[in-house]
Amino acid sequence: MPTSPSDPAEPPRSTGRPSPPQPPAAGAGPVDLAVVGAGPAGLAAAVTAAGLGLRVAVLDAGDRPGGQYYRHPAPGLGAARPEALHHGWAEFATREAALRAHEAAGRITYLPLHHVWTVVPGEAAGTDGGHAAPAAEWTLHAVAGHAPDERAALVTARAVLIATGSYERQLPFPGWTLPGVVGAGGAQAMLKGGLVLPGKRVVVAGSGPLLLAVAGSLAAAGAAVPAVVEAAAYTAYAGRVPVLLRNPGKLVEAAVHGGALARHHVRLLTRHAVTEAHGTGRIEAVTVARLDRDWRPLPGTARRIPCDALAVGHGLVPQLELATGLGCATRSAPDGTVALEVDAGQRTTVPGIWSAGETGGIGGARLALTEGELAAHSVAAALRPGQPDPAPGADRRVTRLARRRARLRAFADAMGAAHRPGEGWTGWLRDDAVVCRCEEVPAGRIREAAEDLGARDARTVKLLTRAGMGWCQGRMCGPAVAALAGREPAADRRPFSCPVPLSHLAELPATDR
Repeated sequence: MPTSPSDPAEPPRSTGRPSPPQPPAAGAGPVDLAVVGAGPAGLAAAVTAAGLGLRVAVLDAGDRPGGQYYRHPAPGLGAARPEALHHGWAEFATREAALRAHEAAGRITYLPLHHVWTVVPGEAAGTDGGHAAPAAEWTLHAVAGHAPDERAALVTARAVLIATGSYERQLPFPGWTLPGVVGAGGAQAMLKGGLVLPGKRVVVAGSGPLLLAVAGSLAAAGAAVPAVVEAAAYTAYAGRVPVLLRNPGKLVEAAVHGGALARHHVRLLTRHAVTEAHGTGRIEAVTVARLDRDWRPLPGTARRIPCDALAVGHGLVPQLELATGLGCATRSAPDGTVALEVDAGQRTTVPGIWSAGETGGIGGARLALTEGELAAHSVAAALRPGQPDPAPGADRRVTRLARRRARLRAFADAMGAAHRPGEGWTGWLRDDAVVCRCEEVPAGRIREAAEDLGARDARTVKLLTRAGMGWCQGRMCGPAVAALAGREPAADRRPFSCPVPLSHLAELPATDR
């Protein structure tokens, strides 16, 4: 069941240009389900779908399954116990083993280093129980491999599951471009994937429960963590007691993280934020100030904390480029981000496209695993209408999954609302502070575009200032630009979800251009 242009046993020779995409072999036809992303949601969906009798292709930009959550140290590092750096590693190991077993049996085609940049629909196939039926076939175009030997690849499928995960939300401040300032998730990735620390004395700052996990991991690995600087207040959970009690596992996790901070003598500062980083060639200290309820720094509360690294992040942002490029509808999530609309079966508003995990709203690995399984059952039912499910007790399993999803999603919404950035955070941004790192656009220029030049949305600000036109395409600065423009973040609809060589576009079939 070939789905990439080359036989894996014979890598393409480097010719200085990518090989043209090749369709599947004659008679092979499309796979039943193409899963984009091999993180918790995609992995759970692929394994479950294969167990339900579907032929599955998994396309992932990484070289190993697990996504950003389950990261593998490079083999050459000789990590003796990589599971010690992860929560829930045993469950991941079980699912990875299942993936390999299905791959060996020919039920799953696993395609690492395949970065899907667009999905092209085929013709519709009628209606399905009140829903518009999935397209008869979808074509997924990907950039495969590493430069300079990148090649074009394509996969055709009857249904598509988007499980592309998320990336960190950054709220800029003066000095955030100094060497030694890294994302909170980035610091954890350095530790999990490279077994290295961002520094010897690391301040962890931002907002959200990820900070506690990062601080605990860094401290356990030998870093001194003088403080965890949390902009929100945990008293925001007080009104959500029923939701908390329905999720005792989350309370246990919080207790474990709190115990780890106490053991390593890490100070927790709530209602505080890093408002400036100081240093010449590298970060040397941070200024921390107390915040009011709207996240405005309170005068007279600033203090300096010496450090040689800062791990900072304000939660995560769903990665939606593929889905919004297809026209999938979005919603405003309680944490202030934009997420996909999905129904009880994880269907998006575009027939034939499903979503699972962080694309439907930030909720953590456990929720992503649950949604991945639910999506697989939904896809199987859509592709085999009227046929009995081969798994005994499947209906009961789906019911349990739906209940678990509702419980975990309620907790995720409560968590998102508790740690949502307040409107006053822009008060720590001086006009000369860089907001868009790629194009070096300062806050003052963005304010000028919004206040003096009449920009009414982030897109107009972008056109006037170039903020968001750089390499990251606004992933880093997008929320900040929207806030400075006085607007809520909005999902962009883009034709490409990643950089694509022009030669790949030139070699596309005419029907896909």
